[in-house]
Amino acid sequence: MKNILVVLLLLNAVFLQAQEVVLITKESVIAKVKADNSDIKISEQEVLAAKGDLTQTNAIILPSIGLSYTGIATTNPLNAFGSKLNQGIITQNDFNPDLLNNPSQIENYTAKIEISQPLINMDGIFQRKAAKAKLNATRLQSQRVEDYMTLEVENAYMQLQLAYKTVDVLQIAKKTATEHKRIAQNSFEQGYLQKSDLLVIEVRVTEVDNQLQYAKSNIENASNYLSVLMNEPVINILKPVDSLNIEDEYVSGNELNENRSDIQAMKFGLEAYKQQHNANKMSFLPRLNAFGNYEFNDEEIFSDGTDGYLFGAQLSWNILEGTKRFGKAQKSKAEFEKSKIQYNQYVAQSQLELNKAQRMFMDAKNNVILAQLAMEQSKESFRIRNNRFKEGLEKTTDVLMAETQYSQKQLEYYNAIYKHNYALAYLKFLTQQEQ
Repeated sequence: MKNILVVLLLLNAVFLQAQEVVLITKESVIAKVKADNSDIKISEQEVLAAKGDLTQTNAIILPSIGLSYTGIATTNPLNAFGSKLNQGIITQNDFNPDLLNNPSQIENYTAKIEISQPLINMDGIFQRKAAKAKLNATRLQSQRVEDYMTLEVENAYMQLQLAYKTVDVLQIAKKTATEHKRIAQNSFEQGYLQKSDLLVIEVRVTEVDNQLQYAKSNIENASNYLSVLMNEPVINILKPVDSLNIEDEYVSGNELNENRSDIQAMKFGLEAYKQQHNANKMSFLPRLNAFGNYEFNDEEIFSDGTDGYLFGAQLSWNILEGTKRFGKAQKSKAEFEKSKIQYNQYVAQSQLELNKAQRMFMDAKNNVILAQLAMEQSKESFRIRNNRFKEGLEKTTDVLMAETQYSQKQLEYYNAIYKHNYALAYLKFLTQQEQ
C-alpha cells in the first residue's frame, strides 16, 4: 500500500512538472474574463438582439419602399385591354366587340416602385417605447452578468490562493513529521521507543502526504476553473503573484441602493410591460397611412414605356377582431401587474440578502480574530512540546497531537481569511451601483 502511494505521488509530480506554471494577477484575470468570458459574450448578444427588436419598430415612423418588375402574357379580355391601356396603345379598333371578347395574346412588362408611409399608428408608438425599455433592461442585465463574473473571478482567485497556502502549510507539516520520524527511528533503534510509537509517527507522515496530494489537486481544480472563466484551454497551472491576506475592510449602510444595475433592469422591465399594455389598448384606435406608387408599362422587356402614378391615404379601423384584441389587452395587463409584484419581491429579497451578507461579513471578521488567536496558541503549545520531545521528556502521541493541532489551526486561519475576503467581495457586489 505504501509503495502504491509513493508511485501515485511520483506520477502526480511528473504530471505537474509537465504543465507550465503561469503567474497571474487578479486584475489581469478580471480583464481577460471581461473580454473573453462566454457568459458575458452571450449577454452581449442578448443586448444586440434587443437592439434589433427596437430597430424593427422604426417601421412605425419610416416609410416602406418596394421595387418590382413583372412580366405577363394573357388572352384574358379584361387583362388584355387593361394592359394595352396601361401601355398607352389603345386605338379605335380595340373597341371592336370581337377583339374585346377574343383578344390576341398580349405581353406586358411593368416596373413599379411602391411607397407606404405610416402617419398615425398609436399602438406602434407604444410598442416602440416597450422595445426601448426592454433594450435598457437587457443592457443593465448584461452589466450585472459582468459584475457577477467579476465576483466569480475574485472567489476562484482566492480559492487558488487558499490552495497554495494549504500546500505551503502541509509541506512544512510534512517536513516536521519527517523529522519526528527520524528522531523516533533513532530512539527506536536505541531501544528508547516502542514500535507502536514509531508506527504512530509513520501514520502521521502518511496522513500528511495524503492531505498534500488533495491540496495539490485543489490547486489544479481552482486553476482549471479560472482558465474556463477566461475561456482559455485548460493546459497550464496558474499561480497568483500575491499571497492570501486580509483585504481592506468595507463599511456600508444597511439600506439597499436601488441604483444597482439588476434592480434598474427590473424597473425597465416593468416599464416594458406597461408600454406593451398601453400598445394593446391603443390597438382599438384607427390607423392612418399614406401610400403611393409609380410604374412603367411596355410590351417589350426592359423598356421604359408609359408611366403613371397613384397616391393617397387610408384611414382604417378594425372595429371588431373577434375577442383577440380584448384577450391581448387582458393578458398584457396581467403581465404588467405580475411584473410589479415581482419587482417588489425582488427588492425585498435583495434587502434580505444584503442584511445576511453584512452579518456574514461581521461573523467572518470575528472568526479571523479567533482563528488567529487559536493558531498562535497552538503554535506555542507545539513549540514547547516539540522541545521537550527532542529532550525525551514528552510522549510521542502528545507531540504528534500538538503538531497536528497546529497544522489544523493554520489551515483554519487561512480558511477564515478566505471567508472574510469573499464576504467582503460579496458585500461590495450587493452594494455596487450602476456604472
